[in-house]
Amino acid sequence: MEEDKPLFVENQYLGRDRGWVSVRLVMALFCFAAYYVSTERERSEQLFLLVGCIILIVSIIMMYMLHYRITVKNKSVILQGLWTARLVKIDLNSIVKVENGLYSSYLINSPVYNLHQKGKIRFYAGGKAAVWLTDRDGLVYVVGTQHPNDLTRAILKAKES
Repeated sequence: MEEDKPLFVENQYLGRDRGWVSVRLVMALFCFAAYYVSTERERSEQLFLLVGCIILIVSIIMMYMLHYRITVKNKSVILQGLWTARLVKIDLNSIVKVENGLYSSYLINSPVYNLHQKGKIRFYAGGKAAVWLTDRDGLVYVVGTQHPNDLTRAILKAKES
């Protein structure tokens, strides 16, 4: 029964990355400013008000949309994306190196789930931190997380047990 209890669980939400929240808010502010500046409140200018409100509503909804869940249990890291039917299970017996690092040097990154690119498999929803897992074959898993130290500790503890 104790083996079924996860050592670490984290939910990554789609709309909580500061960079993309800022972009959506600037777009909404532009729409509201364009509506305010328009002298004649015709039907076409009211479209700016409607689009600005829609951007705000979509932004709020996206902040509560689960992108993927990270679970560490039974000597494996399980990444479960809710947008795809594919479950990614990383066997910790094949992992030779675990390290914390930055996800990317870019200012704004797009959310990805199971993106295979240049010998790396990326999982990201928001933030700057990531845990880099390297397996025996040299394949690197880059898992974006809000709690890199806790995730690393849980992975190392799961590998030991």
